[in-house]
This record gives sequence, structure tokens and C-alpha cells, in this order.
Amino acid sequence: MSSMKSGGAAGGHAPVRPGARQLNRAEIIDANFIRHVESLSPPERPLDLTPYGLGADTLRDLFESQLMSRHLDLMARKLRLENKVFYTIGSSGHEGNVLLGRLTRNTDPAFLHYRSGAFMMERSRQLPAIDPIMDTALSFAASKADPASGGRHKVWGSKPLWVLPQTSTIASHLPKAVGTALGIELGKRSAAVQLPVPEDAIVICNFGDASSNHSTAQGAFNAAGWASYQGLDVPVLFVCEDNHLGISVKTPPGWVENNFRHRPGIRYFQADGLDLVRGYAQVKAAVDYCRSERKPVFLHLDVVRLMGHAGTDFEVDYRDVRELEATEARDPLLTSASQVVAAGVMQPSEVLDLYENMRHRCMQAARQADTLPRLHSVAEITRPLAPYSPEKVAAEAARAPEAQQRLKVFGAEKNLPENQPPRHMAIQINRGLKDLMVKYPNSIVFGEDVAQKGGVYTVTKGLYRTFSPKRVFNTLLDEQTILGLAQGYSYMGMLPIPEIQYLAYFHNACDQIRGEAASLQFFSNNQFANPMMVRIAGLGYQKGFGGHFHNDNSITALRDIPGLVVACPARGDDAVRMMRTLMALAYVDGRVSVFLEPIALYMRKDLYAEGDGLWNSNYPLPGEFIPLGEPGFYHPDATDALIITYGNGVPMSLQAARSVHDSTGKSVRVMDLRWLQPLNKTAITKMARQFSRILIVDEGRASASVGEGVVSAIMDDKQACALNLRIERLTGADSFTPLGDAAALVLPSVEVIVQKLRALLETADLS
Repeated sequence: MSSMKSGGAAGGHAPVRPGARQLNRAEIIDANFIRHVESLSPPERPLDLTPYGLGADTLRDLFESQLMSRHLDLMARKLRLENKVFYTIGSSGHEGNVLLGRLTRNTDPAFLHYRSGAFMMERSRQLPAIDPIMDTALSFAASKADPASGGRHKVWGSKPLWVLPQTSTIASHLPKAVGTALGIELGKRSAAVQLPVPEDAIVICNFGDASSNHSTAQGAFNAAGWASYQGLDVPVLFVCEDNHLGISVKTPPGWVENNFRHRPGIRYFQADGLDLVRGYAQVKAAVDYCRSERKPVFLHLDVVRLMGHAGTDFEVDYRDVRELEATEARDPLLTSASQVVAAGVMQPSEVLDLYENMRHRCMQAARQADTLPRLHSVAEITRPLAPYSPEKVAAEAARAPEAQQRLKVFGAEKNLPENQPPRHMAIQINRGLKDLMVKYPNSIVFGEDVAQKGGVYTVTKGLYRTFSPKRVFNTLLDEQTILGLAQGYSYMGMLPIPEIQYLAYFHNACDQIRGEAASLQFFSNNQFANPMMVRIAGLGYQKGFGGHFHNDNSITALRDIPGLVVACPARGDDAVRMMRTLMALAYVDGRVSVFLEPIALYMRKDLYAEGDGLWNSNYPLPGEFIPLGEPGFYHPDATDALIITYGNGVPMSLQAARSVHDSTGKSVRVMDLRWLQPLNKTAITKMARQFSRILIVDEGRASASVGEGVVSAIMDDKQACALNLRIERLTGADSFTPLGDAAALVLPSVEVIVQKLRALLETADLS
């Protein structure tokens, strides 16, 4: 085989030699292939494929899929100049991943990076109704008819092929691949979960050698190895397609192998992605091991990168021309052409005919795709971003848990939470979680310390004992892993309730929600979803304890994520009713939400004076819920001023309102937003029209706060602005929260709210 490879690669002809930067490497590679095939001759004695474990038909199919992928790349480079194609990151040189498309099943979930054209061409053979060339052309053209994303991005994705759409991933897809693998195994052990894939499915996740260094990737490898090391089944096939480059930065020789060969809990395999015949058995061994042993595998696939990183990447700026020529001489299609001829599968003339036929098919598909409609309105673009079925969600939120199962969990009728005296928020959230886990048998709670310990603030106390380690379990101290697990579990039919211990910790893993979880419905045209309710303890007012990492008020990092629902309760009863809505949103519409729990209100019992117990609340009856966006109101008859706030601002504003009323006789209404994203602009403006004095109390930072959205909503409303309106905004300082008593200086306080209210009420009207 080695002599055939070396002779075939050059084909007896020197590659077309570039003379200057402007020469088109795609045209050179195209010409090299034709010249190479023209130099081939039928063998006197055909190569015996039997020792390599594949037949003639298989080899021909693999080669044909490689040609499909190559001509899609060539087509994209050509038609980009005509503004008919909008994406030119290609798969050329990586066509060896066609072996994975052949040797895995269309029911094996796949998370693919952008150089996976050959994989998609070959996997599509498993469902003959799919035309992968046309589907890819539609995606290149940003056509609404694109079956993967509806024209929203060039993605490798397919619902029937179980390829979950990824965009320009740099390792961010690895944590959810691990979560999916663990989800398969967890789902097999739960009668309440209906796995959407066979029980022996494995998960495929490919990436480049440069991406393997990313912290997100390292976290995923660590999580997979950690779980496997403890005896858990983690059937994930990590495929490192090593082309030895990260755009212009070279990977040191031997780095990938030495980095991954001896990872605890992960089995290392190597395969030649430049040689179909040799690589077939090597890839098969890795796939078979992963499927039979249910263990994580690192498959190191040797490939090359042809035509640069993308269409706008001029490699001669950072690579010597001789180096480019040497790389192009290792073009896997040259070797594949030599092999199909050497094995007697095809004549050289048949190879050329097939090559040109593929060129014609790809160009024809692209030109046809260019004639089809594209997205032309904001409404069209955003339609799958945040699906919402109000009536169905309301019906689901109002659906009570099964009565007998509730009695079993809580012990007796007298122990039901609605039959208990008023309690503080931490207790009510705990009871609400129990109810939700009864209502949704496929729900799971997980995160750092949530199991035996019951969480840092005991919010999950007792859930582990009540629902078993299969449904309540601890994770690694790694927020990327926690949110990656949540995505994977949701793909496999579960309703995850992951916990992030503190809001500041979320920032360590923000992209798992921003770039991955919250974008899936958008980029898959709502074909895939990863429903979940992420619980995050956060905000300030812990009397200086813990400093910034335990008093984080950076809510904007959440509100800026398209499609994400952000809820923030101020009372225990509201918390329970809002959780019911969030889980209904996940169940009905597949939505991703964050439930932001104010730590300082977890244990709060009193409102105005010590011992008054006025911030305790009764547990809501089963079926009670708060619709998405519905605010809460206090002092509904007050007419002199309006405070709009949320979270910790609610009890502080109520205290300030009483103080102002006692000293001035003025009445102040308090509006609790409760839902921070999306803001209910209709409710805000409707209330604002009734007042000429409005104070917004926002514990977020001044430069990026919820209050900015509230002010914008009011100012955009002509009826509200037509009034003699005075608006003041009280926010936190643009600062991290310091340790100790100094924390009070950077956050709104009752005293400052009182001052702002009095000044606002004393302002004379300008008539």
C-alpha cells in the first residue's frame, strides 16, 4: 500500500506550480487530481481488498462520497465570487471522515465541526431519500428551503440523520456530546425516559487538532475520563481530525498523540484519514470498541488541510509554496483514485467521468438553490428563536402532579406543602422542586453539591434521598460540564434542572447557553431543542459575605442571550408558581430558561420589622402558576408614584414606600417585574401611563441593567411620554462587589430609595 500511496500521490507529474499569491489553490488542486488520474493505468493484478475488511462496492461508495464533498468545496469557491454562495470553510483534505459516515449509524448522534462534508455525504446513504448535495447547496445559498437551518446558517445538520446543527464551533460542542453519551446510559436505566435512539447508540464528536487545546475541549475530555474512571458508561467517540494547523499556527509534531495517548479513562486509537483502505479497519476498531465497551474513545485521524482555512485565507502569507505543494501532494483523493483503480473497482476514464459528473451535479444544485427564496424579514429569521405556545404552556403549567404520587413523596396529607404554615423562599423552592419531580418523572436535578449535601443553601436538601441518585446527583466542579450535560440529557428525552452555584460561576461557562443551548432551536429551524431550567443562585445583599463571586449582579450577561427566558422571584410563593411555568415552557416548547434565585432572599422571613414574618409565604396550591411575563403588584390603589423593580429590590422598595407614606402621606405602588427577559413591555407601559412619577430600582450595574430596558419601553410608548412624566433610575455602581461592609456602597439601599422617592415626589410639574 505504501508504494501505491507515494506513487499515486504524485502520479508521475509535478503539481501545478504557483508563481504568485493570486493563483487559485482550488484550481491547482482540481487540476492536480485530473492530471493524476490521467496518469493511472489499470493494474495487471487487482489489489485484494479482503485483508482490509472492505469490499469493492464499499470502496466505490466511499470514494464517490469524497468526490461529492470535494466538488461542493470547489463549487463554493467559484460561486462565492458570483455572490451565490455565502460560506467557504471547506472539507478538502478531511475527506477521510467519510469512514466515520460509513461505520457509524444514522441513529448515532453526531456533533460535527465544519470540515465534515464527506461524513455527511456518506451518512446520507443510510437514508436514500436524502439528497446531500442539494441539501448542502441550499445551505450554502442561505435558502429558506435549507432542511438544516432554514437559511439561517451554513450548518451540517439533519434531523433524520441525527446530526445536531453546529455553527463555527471551536470545541464548544464537546461538553454536550459527553452529556449525550451519559444521557444514553442514564436513559437506559429509567423507565420514565423514552430514549430517542437505540440503547447501543454511540455519540460522534469531531474537531481539529487546534481545538483540542481549548479549555472547553479539555473540560469535556476530563469529564468523560472522570466518569469512565468511576465505572460509568460514556460511549462517546472523540475524533480529532489532525491537519497540523490552527488557521496559521502549526501544531507541534507529536503533541496530540502525547497529550491523549495516556489519558485516564479514555482509550486512544490512531487512523490514517488519507488512505481509505488502510484507514477503514483502523476506524472500525475504534467505533466497535466504543459501541461494545461503552467507553470514551479518542480517535486520532491524520488528515491535511487543502485550500486554506476558508476562501479568504491566503496561505502563502504564512506557508512556504513548497510546503503547500507537499501538502497538496498528500491530497487523500489522489490516494483514493489510485486505490479504486488498483483494486479494479473503476477504470481511470470512469474515475474522470465520475469526477466531472459530480462537478456538474454540485454546480447544477447550487444554481438551482440560488433561484429559491431566502429569508427576507425579521419575523422569518426569528420565528424558531423563541417558540411560545401560550395556551398549551398555560394548560401544562396548570396540570397538577399525580395526587397519589405526591402523597407518597410528601408522606401524608398533613405533610403536603400547601397544608404547612408560611415559610421562606428556600423551603418553598425545595418543595416546588419535589412537586416538579413528581410531575415530570423524566426530570433530573444535578450540579455541584446538590445531592447528599443538599446544595450550599440546602435548597435541594432531601431530593437525593427521595428520588435516588439516578435523578439527583453531583457533578464535577466545572460549569461547562454541568451545562453541557444538561444539553445532552435533554436530547435523550430528559428534562434537566441543572444548578449553577453562583451567578459569577455562570460566566465561566456562558457560551454553553449563549452559543449552544439557546441557539439550537434557531439554527435547526426548531427541529431540535434542548429544554431545561437552569437554576442559578445570585445577586447581592449578603452583607458583604464572599465578595464579588458570591454577590454578582451582572444580569446583562443573561438578558443578552437571544431566546433565553430569565426569571427572578422575590418571594417563595412566586418562585414555585414561576418554576411551574418554566418547566411547562421546557416541556411544551423546548425552551431554555434561567431561574435566578436571589441568595439574600432565600432565608428572609421578615419585611418591615424583625419577627413580623411578612416575607414568608404560603405554598401555592397545585395548578397555580404565573404566566410568562406577568408582573406582580403591591399597594395596587397607590397613585402618587410607581416603583418598578425585581428581586431584592422588591422588599427594599416596599420598606421605602412605607417610610415615605408615613412621613409624607404619599402612596407608592410597587411593580415586581418577575420576568427579566423577555420584558413585558405591554405591562410596563400600561402601568407607566397611570403615573407621572416613576422610580426604577435595579440592583444591576448602571451601564448595563434591566432598568435600561424598562426606560426604553416607557420612552418608546407615546401615550406614556405624552404625560408630564418624571423617571429616575437607581442602580448598582459600575463596580465589582467588594468584601465586607463596603458592599453596601455599590448597591441600592432602602435609605437611597427613600431619598430618590422624596425628591421625585417633590419635583414640580411642568405644565
